[in-house]
Amino acid sequence: MGDKSPKSTQKKASQKAAVTNAAESKKQQLIQSQQATKAKAAASKKR
Repeated sequence: MGDKSPKSTQKKASQKAAVTNAAESKKQQLIQSQQATKAKAAASKKR
């Protein structure tokens, strides 16, 4: 059976939140890099 103590439950929740936040920040960084690449391409086309 799993540990149901409040400390264990809180630790699992914080670990899950940390993993979710890490995945979200990676996704945001990918989006930003794609936008930067598109902006550079658009700027070079204007020249």
